[in-house]
Amino acid sequence: MEELVLKSTVKVAQMSELSDAERLLVEQAIAATDRSYAPHSHFHVGAAIQLKDGTTIMGCNQENAAFPAGICAERSAIFAAGAQYPDQPVTMLAIAARNEKGELLEEPVTPCGTCRQVIIETETRFHQPLRILLYGQRHIFILEGIKQLMPLSFTEF
Repeated sequence: MEELVLKSTVKVAQMSELSDAERLLVEQAIAATDRSYAPHSHFHVGAAIQLKDGTTIMGCNQENAAFPAGICAERSAIFAAGAQYPDQPVTMLAIAARNEKGELLEEPVTPCGTCRQVIIETETRFHQPLRILLYGQRHIFILEGIKQLMPLSFTEF
């Protein structure tokens, strides 16, 4: 039997090390956490995506008592982009979260499995990886595509 070893590369940065565009996108993701509707989990997630033409779209999680009728921040932003700008590739995604006390998380939050698959579909659709910025107060994780979090994916490009 052969063993397959999968490795991921994640850059770890501070806000001051980000480009202006990256910093702005992270700040928009943080701002989007304030728009979250999370009366059940009290976990407020914000996302911001940048399209190839420079357009930015924000999203946030929206919960519903009829679980799983809600939607995650990442998917709300990506689906809004698909509805409004279907021909514009998504180039970058930033995600931030607040806890039940309203405090930004110390460590970066990662997308759930469903969101990871949606991000894979987005990368496949436009034949390019997304730059992903996962914000935490302590540091920011930077990934060059969702395969860094999900190396064995359902689709390939």
